[in-house]
Amino acid sequence: MARATTATIHLDALRHNLARIREAAPHSKIMAVVKADGYGHGLERVAKALTDADAFGVAALSDAQRLRDSGLNQKIVLLSGFDEAADLSLLRQLSVDTVVHHAAQLDILQHDILQGHGGSAISVWLKMDTGMHRLGFAPEQFQHALLQLQAMPNIADDIVLMSHFASSDELGNPQTASQIECFDQIDTNLQFASSLANSSAALCWTTAHRQWIRAGGALYGLTVASGQTGADFGLQAAMSLSTRLISIQHIKKGERVGYAGSYQCPEDMRVGVAAIGYGDGYPRNIKAGTQVLVNGKRASIIGRVSMDLMSIDLRTQPEAKVGDDVVLWGHNLPIEEIASAANTISYELTCSITRRVRFIEA
Repeated sequence: MARATTATIHLDALRHNLARIREAAPHSKIMAVVKADGYGHGLERVAKALTDADAFGVAALSDAQRLRDSGLNQKIVLLSGFDEAADLSLLRQLSVDTVVHHAAQLDILQHDILQGHGGSAISVWLKMDTGMHRLGFAPEQFQHALLQLQAMPNIADDIVLMSHFASSDELGNPQTASQIECFDQIDTNLQFASSLANSSAALCWTTAHRQWIRAGGALYGLTVASGQTGADFGLQAAMSLSTRLISIQHIKKGERVGYAGSYQCPEDMRVGVAAIGYGDGYPRNIKAGTQVLVNGKRASIIGRVSMDLMSIDLRTQPEAKVGDDVVLWGHNLPIEEIASAANTISYELTCSITRRVRFIEA
């Protein structure tokens, strides 16, 4: 029999979330960011659900290849940019746009000209570092990089200017406004499309809306602001994670549960054992008392999460029985709550689901 642990991907939620982003930024085109296997939801599955997106953003050329192989013809943008000269032929073959963020890439493109730059011109998204300090040309170098690209015969005319926010999920943080101001000082009077807003900026910073929005976590119903859930912004969870009770133990007062006996029973009690653990991607370091839903009602995890199993306090659920459903996150149990209990973010949880979990669509 198949293992009970299941990740259900709600395709209508994906489409709803895309519509919600369009509603928030009605004058912008939407790039659906599907890197990290669609934030753990399944690359092809997500992309086929989001065919109304104007483009897809990926982090690896292999993902672009998968999208093309699945029959998708939308614009694809390689967000981390190409790494070596050999990548250029595949960019051309797949008709993929690339981000250019470093002088080393300009050198590769110049060498491509010397080699005859066979094939079509490459479409480029030129990235400025406005304060993230990760990828991108410094503001004082940006104009020169743009002029270099414009002079290259192997570069298409449809250059897009872009940057990336460091703190747009912190709504009171002044850094986002500072980054917008930095970008606009360079962008003034330049006749190019541009892209600043990620998910949080799309929903929370209208001054960042430009011709393109790059939507990631919001598409999956994940939070776009610290301390809030995706639902607070009208988003729907695209993934629910569930399993079943496979055992119920009757443990006496004073007995200990799980590895290292970290939980001591305060009274005689029923303890449910659910078929999920860190081998499935559920965080081992979860705080004691983190909630799950058993038959739709809240219950607490007790003891340490192990590789394949977890223990659940069933004192509030005397009717619970072997085979009953256990929800780890999803409807009525926001993933952000679980992420907070694991001292991480919801993005990491969805990206950490392992291969032995069964994925189904709903």
